[in-house]
Amino acid sequence: MKRMTPSPPPASRKRVLSEEERALWESVARQAKPLRGKSRPARMHGVEPSSSPPPIKPAMPPRPIVSAHASKPAKPNVPPLAPLDRRERSKLSRGRSEIDARLDLHGMTQLHAHHALLSFLQRAHHDRLTFVLVITGKGTMSGGEFERGVLRRKVPHWLSLPEFRALVTGFEEAHIGHGGSGALYVRIRRRR
Repeated sequence: MKRMTPSPPPASRKRVLSEEERALWESVARQAKPLRGKSRPARMHGVEPSSSPPPIKPAMPPRPIVSAHASKPAKPNVPPLAPLDRRERSKLSRGRSEIDARLDLHGMTQLHAHHALLSFLQRAHHDRLTFVLVITGKGTMSGGEFERGVLRRKVPHWLSLPEFRALVTGFEEAHIGHGGSGALYVRIRRRR
């Protein structure tokens, strides 16, 4: 049995819009805003303007157009982090610069460590300290393999968050004498 498929309409033939479709298009075109530097076309190509389109009752009331920028709350201007310069790092590692305070996060859960770090840095900022040492620990040996510690991974990430960047200007891995890869030198932002 031979199957018959409908033949496609010829390419030169254009579909004619119904009055309802034309009215809908015109109402949409009136609400659209042109791109910058572009003017609004007078009419749609291939469609003759109707003398008086019939009124269309929308199924739902039109929603107001809201700019994407207007809906987002303005972010507070948080300064970027900057690494410690070589001279500062050298002074800290050799003991020529004082480490004003220390925080040991060993054995804490992530939640407890996050809270402890935030309150410690807030106190350091309030007390106008310059450099603090945050000890995260290096990790553990399990089954003969070294596992990098969770806090060792998380603390640098936390220090990059806006809530911490308001308190901290930079941080870097500590010298071996202060804990090496299991500790961080943190420079506290000056109060204004």
